[in-house]
Amino acid sequence: MPNKLRKVSRHLHLWISLSIFLPVIIVIGSGLLLQVKKEIDWIQPPTQKVGQTLLEEATDSSSTIISSQQILQAVQTVSNAQLTHWEDIDRLDIRPNKGIIKVRGNNHWEVQLNAYTGAVLQTAYRRTDTIESIHDGSWFFEGAKLYLFLPAALLLFVIWLTGIVMLFTTLKSKYRKKQARLQQSS
Repeated sequence: MPNKLRKVSRHLHLWISLSIFLPVIIVIGSGLLLQVKKEIDWIQPPTQKVGQTLLEEATDSSSTIISSQQILQAVQTVSNAQLTHWEDIDRLDIRPNKGIIKVRGNNHWEVQLNAYTGAVLQTAYRRTDTIESIHDGSWFFEGAKLYLFLPAALLLFVIWLTGIVMLFTTLKSKYRKKQARLQQSS
């Protein structure tokens, strides 16, 4: 049985690995990019810092975070972000302890504002959302996430299992051959 099991495992391992090659390479490549997103500004713009004295003054005094109307007015001044209405904005990331408001547009542009003055600190294109959608498969077409990438992940698990079977059957076979040689030499 072990030889037959090893042979079946090898065939399964080979054909399954060939069938899921492309989705697995996409997941690995995009996953590697997501692992270093904080280190590479091209992937995700770094969070700007508000000067410590300005932040202390704003939080110690009666200063409040700017209003939603002021946020919209501030991002409207950034022409390349093309954020003119609330419908253009995907989300706000408000970080009062850092004095920053990140305004993320549906078009993946990000505008970082000083939370207390409304000054534009940085405007940059944010690629992490696109890379995440490539990573999970939803970027390619509707249903790719569920009907292509999920089965590829399940088949990758099968490849791992067949690899374990091949490893143990090979080690067991080598152990038996070594024991047989030792008995013959005695």
